[in-house]
Amino acid sequence: MKMRAAVLRESGLPRPYSSSRPLSIEEVDLEAPREGEVLIQIKAVGLCHSDLVAISGERGKPMPIVIGHEAAGIIVELGKNVNDFEVGNHVVPSYVASCGKCDMCKSGRPALCEPATISNAQAVLRDGTTRLKKDGKIIHHHSGVAGFAEYAVLPKEALVKIDSHIPFEHAALFGCGVVTGVGAVINTANAREEDSVAIVGLGGVGLSALLASIAIGSKRTIAIDLSDEKLALARELGADHTLNPKDENFLEKIRDLTSGGVNIAVETAGSGHALKTAYDITRRGGTTVTAGMPGPKVEITLSHLSIAAEERIIKGSYMGSCIAQRDIPKYLDMFQTGNLPVDRLLSRKIKFEDLNEAMDRLDDAKTVREVLIP
Repeated sequence: MKMRAAVLRESGLPRPYSSSRPLSIEEVDLEAPREGEVLIQIKAVGLCHSDLVAISGERGKPMPIVIGHEAAGIIVELGKNVNDFEVGNHVVPSYVASCGKCDMCKSGRPALCEPATISNAQAVLRDGTTRLKKDGKIIHHHSGVAGFAEYAVLPKEALVKIDSHIPFEHAALFGCGVVTGVGAVINTANAREEDSVAIVGLGGVGLSALLASIAIGSKRTIAIDLSDEKLALARELGADHTLNPKDENFLEKIRDLTSGGVNIAVETAGSGHALKTAYDITRRGGTTVTAGMPGPKVEITLSHLSIAAEERIIKGSYMGSCIAQRDIPKYLDMFQTGNLPVDRLLSRKIKFEDLNEAMDRLDDAKTVREVLIP
C-alpha cells in the first residue's frame, strides 16, 4: 500500500530544523503484514527526545529511516496466526517487541529483550527485514515502530490492547514517555510513601515521573529543571518543591529540605551533568536512577569511596523497567481514574507539515509533549 510518512535521510543537519528540513514528507510503500504481524493505522504519535537524537545524529541510526515510536492506533489488518487481536482493536505499540524466550524475558525483564535490542539497533523488524520501501529501496523502522506515518506493520508481541474510550492523543504518550517516567519511579526505584523523591529534568518523561511520585503519595516530591516555565508546571501538577540548579546554594537548599538528601533521585534529562546532579542530591543509602538516554560518549565521574562507604545505589532504567502488557494497562487505568493526569503534559497537536518546526521547539525545551495526528 501507499502511504505518507516522515522520512529522515540524513542526520546532523544544522539548526534550525525549520530551515534544514531533516524530515521530508514522502509517499512510501508499506508491505502487508506477514505471519504473526499486524497492520495498524496510526492515529497519534508523540514527539520524544529519542526521535530528536536520531535527527541530530547523537545516537546514529541506519538511513533512510521513518522515526517515531510513541504511538497509538487501530488494527486494520491481521497477518496469519494472529489470534489475540481483532480488526478494530485500539492498541499502543511497545517499542521493545519482547520475544518471551531469551534470558532477559524469562527473568521478567522484557524491556531488555536480547533479540529486540538487536533488531532495534539495526532498525529492522524481528525477522531482520523491513516492510518499508521507496522506489524499491528499503527504508528502516525506528525502534520497531516507525510511527511518523499513516500506517505501521508490527509484530503482534509489540501491541498492547487498550480501552477504545481513551483519546488517541493521550494513549500515545503511554508508548514511551509515561511508561519510562512512571516505571522509573514505581518499578526501577521501587519508591514508597515514606520516600522523598527528586526528579531531575522535566520533559515528558520527567513530568510523568513526577506524577508517579505524587500518585504513590511520596513523602516529598521535588522537581528540578533549568526552565522556570517547566518548574511552574510542576508546581501546578502538585510538586512539593521546585528548584533550579542555577539557584544560589542549590545543593544546600536540597539538603536542608530533606535532612541531607533525597531517598530517591530520578534523572530523565539525558545529560551527564543532570545525572551528576541527581547523584549529588541523593542521601547516604539512597538510590539514584538514570532514565535519560544521552549519546554513547557521555561519561560522568563519581567518587568510588562515596558509593562504597555510603552504600549508594545507582540504577539504570530502560523503558521504566516495564513489562508492557502489565504496566501500560495499569498506568492507563491510573489515568482514567484521575490518579495520573498525563493529559496535562500534552502541549499541542500537529500535522506532518509541522514536524520540523516542532523538533526545534523540542530541542529548545520549549514544549513538553507534542503529538502528531497523521
